Amino acid sequence: MQTQEAKRQKLFSLLGDLPNRNEQISVKRIKELDKGDYILEVLLLDKSGSEMIPAYFARPKETGEKMPVVLFNHSHGGNYVLGKTELIQSSVYLQQPSYAEQLTSMGYGVLCIDMIGFGERRGKAESEIFKEMLWRGQVMWGRMVFDNIRALDYLLTREDVDSSRIATLGMSMGGLMAWWLSALDQRIKVCVDITAQVDAETLIENHGLDSHGFYSYVPSLLKYFSTSDIQKLIVPRHHLSAVGIHDKLTPLAGLNIIDKELTEEYTRVGVPERWKMVRNDCGHIETACMRAEVCEFLQKNL
Repeated sequence: MQTQEAKRQKLFSLLGDLPNRNEQISVKRIKELDKGDYILEVLLLDKSGSEMIPAYFARPKETGEKMPVVLFNHSHGGNYVLGKTELIQSSVYLQQPSYAEQLTSMGYGVLCIDMIGFGERRGKAESEIFKEMLWRGQVMWGRMVFDNIRALDYLLTREDVDSSRIATLGMSMGGLMAWWLSALDQRIKVCVDITAQVDAETLIENHGLDSHGFYSYVPSLLKYFSTSDIQKLIVPRHHLSAVGIHDKLTPLAGLNIIDKELTEEYTRVGVPERWKMVRNDCGHIETACMRAEVCEFLQKNL
């Protein structure tokens, strides 16, 4: 039987050719902005490749000891302009206040990068990026995951960050990134995903593939991993999933499969309380109830 680490290495190997990863990552601070309730750092991260990664880091105005930090992953929503700006300006399907304001008020630092094709990294269509990478032996989702791993590398260089208290969260594409990143990188202690639980086989059976963008399709993935298999690599760390039972992007039958399998796995290792799926009577949105659950889960476990 494969160990968790062997499975993790196999999963990472499916993400195509990636840039070299150096131990150190450099950063250029463009400016700092006083946002009233928090300070916003505008950054460029050097990911050890040819492209810099634009990023925002929000921090409380007053900090004492080292901060716990949340890596916030922006959503897709067909809004390629928004990108990391979603951290400071909620999308229409996210609650107010923004997660920058919400999380800094709780004493957390928050980092968000522009994923490839979004925000300041837009310019090529998603389909064009995906096709070119496929030809070159690369995987668009692999590059997105890699960039967020480099963002984690950056967080660990900051003297004001408590490296033992790092969480990740996001909605939709951002939630998908949260559980993929948590599965691959054990530096993340708490995973929170919102409306992002897509069981692949259920999606195929429901003819739902075209409801999702090109970005997340990984060649050969289903030969080795189900959606639940990937998320089992997060066990025994804390994992909250907030879902809408009427969300057509995440079919209910698939939610039931994921919940059952992860409940069984967390129970098997003796920590059933570390997995929680919160179901809301809604579609592809973050409800006020979801926001409250997210905040409570972070306060309790981070």
